[in-house]
Amino acid sequence: MTGDYLLTTVVGSYPQPEWLIDRKALASGGPPRIRSSGLWRIPEEHLEEAQDDATLVAIRDMHRAGVDIITDGEIRRESYSNRFATALEGVDPDRPGHIMGSSGRPTLVPRVVGPIRRVRPVQVRDVQFLRANTDRRIKVTIPGPFTMAQQAQNEYYPDRESLALDYATCVNAEVKELFEAGADVVQLDEPWVRNDPEAARQYGVTAINKALEGITGTTALHLCFGYAAMVRGKPSQYAFLSELENAVVQQISIEAAQPKLDLAVLQDLPTKTIILGVLDLSDMPIEAPENIAVRLREALRYVPPERLMVAPDCGMKYLPRAVAYRKLRAMVLGAAIVRASLVS
Repeated sequence: MTGDYLLTTVVGSYPQPEWLIDRKALASGGPPRIRSSGLWRIPEEHLEEAQDDATLVAIRDMHRAGVDIITDGEIRRESYSNRFATALEGVDPDRPGHIMGSSGRPTLVPRVVGPIRRVRPVQVRDVQFLRANTDRRIKVTIPGPFTMAQQAQNEYYPDRESLALDYATCVNAEVKELFEAGADVVQLDEPWVRNDPEAARQYGVTAINKALEGITGTTALHLCFGYAAMVRGKPSQYAFLSELENAVVQQISIEAAQPKLDLAVLQDLPTKTIILGVLDLSDMPIEAPENIAVRLREALRYVPPERLMVAPDCGMKYLPRAVAYRKLRAMVLGAAIVRASLVS
């Protein structure tokens, strides 16, 4: 068997250095939905240069681990979603709103007070920097329109669906420029389809497809049950997954290790490439490559190898960097075991 199969990648984030950001404060407050500039340890006038340096460290670690398709580690972000969501017009930057988070606690979120519009590129320089510093295939992640609409206090639109569709227009414009900047894969992060699967069934796929309208590059969509550092006792099945067969994305990235997902559900996505989460990020022990190989062989009962990719469950942001690196290395070795058995 020849060709690209069982390629390894990451979901997005990699641990940020303690010298760059206050990691204890970052972990204690939950993923920020509004800008949280006080988390950064570096003065504003030197922050971009410091973030560039930390990004080079993340790139080097992914190179050393042997990951096939890398990201910039989302080093410049306080969370996966807030950097893009708060850069859009129509949000009050000074007076945030709040919603009830999945933990049942009030969470500060962008307050939408006018039409949501993209007035400038947000992540294009990130991709240009990554492309200039690696010869590997690169992925960039961007929050999806459904999730951003769920993570906002809507004081302007008649309903949340209308808000999601305008977010989709903004995402579409950004995605086009991300590919032009050199991205090989663009991934939409849509974890909140699990929070409101009924609304997701009504307009989630419509919003996702609008966000990718006219896009010809390789696209992925990630959904999970939340960061392992924040969420325990995860369900063993998704309330919204098979519906994504109707989305125009080519790849679906799912969390499978920590929740011990029944991989038979992969049969419900017969045309999608599956990016399978094989690293449980809720604990510190490093997975044995042989155990990762077992998970991959289980997935191969339902998905052919040319439609299977390998990744951590979710972003690795909250792990100690040494642990994150060793887990990635184990993942790469586990994939290599299965790849070799398929060739022989």
